[in-house]
Amino acid sequence: MSFRPWKYLPVSLAHSLAGVGVELSATFFGQDEPATWNSFSAKGLVFPNRLGLAGGVDKEGDHLLAWQKLGAGFVEVGTVTPVPQEPNPGKIMDRDWERGNLWNKMGFPSAGMKDVAANLATKRNDLKIPVFVNLGKNRATPAEAAKEDYLRVQKEFLHLADGFVVNVSSPNTQGLRGLQSAAYLKPLVEPVVQAARGKPVWVKLSPDQTPQEFQESLTASAEAGASGFVLTNTTLHRPEGCPFPPEGGLSGRDLKPLSEARLQDAVRILGSSRRDFVIVSVGGIESMDDVKRRLDLGADLLEVYSSLVFEGPRFFQRLEKSWRS
Repeated sequence: MSFRPWKYLPVSLAHSLAGVGVELSATFFGQDEPATWNSFSAKGLVFPNRLGLAGGVDKEGDHLLAWQKLGAGFVEVGTVTPVPQEPNPGKIMDRDWERGNLWNKMGFPSAGMKDVAANLATKRNDLKIPVFVNLGKNRATPAEAAKEDYLRVQKEFLHLADGFVVNVSSPNTQGLRGLQSAAYLKPLVEPVVQAARGKPVWVKLSPDQTPQEFQESLTASAEAGASGFVLTNTTLHRPEGCPFPPEGGLSGRDLKPLSEARLQDAVRILGSSRRDFVIVSVGGIESMDDVKRRLDLGADLLEVYSSLVFEGPRFFQRLEKSWRS
């Protein structure tokens, strides 16, 4: 096991110093060209490898070039909201090292679309991997006006992003998950697809829906023209012995079975049209065995978050080495 000094820091301090660690790792261990292994192509985009950076890791796009050097096959920036907003009040993050789980109650903290777009613009010419922007709404925006928030953020990034992720599944913004219902979802996703200028639009769904709700959300997204799905967001489920409070999202090892189940459900529900969509599996990916299993279950691409916290920024490089061995 590699030395992980951040394990001994308070979670808030470790989080604030994470960017420094990423940049230092990229400087000393990074590669100039993207890590190319088991590549994948879809909608005119080439993913040099199938392992990407999940939404929430680099919310403002500060370290995208570093992640590229460290082996990410694609990156997801955000969640980005129209105007700046602070995290939810109180404690917003915690870690369970023994069980390999993270807990967060952030609630879309964002510098706002203008600042994030300006930041991304300074890096765009040097990025050689696909960049997706995770679209969100401000917490003060009511559900009936959510569509305008998503469209505003998308418009700001049309000339910068390779694709978009419609985030309607975070448990940390009150009322957001209600947008997953078919009545809201199709009218929300459809105009985002129409405004995307042919760029892919993925919909990020929750692991906590009932099977019927999940099928309805998947079908509504597909009918609205979505070209892919990110499965899944964090969960409100708490396994026995979990030290975290009931509110907030859980990710990491105990999200793994829920994420795998939703992946299998999606493949089954899409049926003969499965190859028309990109499925991105995220949640509890800790090893090359996990990577191979998700691909075997039908995923096209994978994203990681918690493993970067527990294993450090060279996680992508370690998995590439494992793949090649």
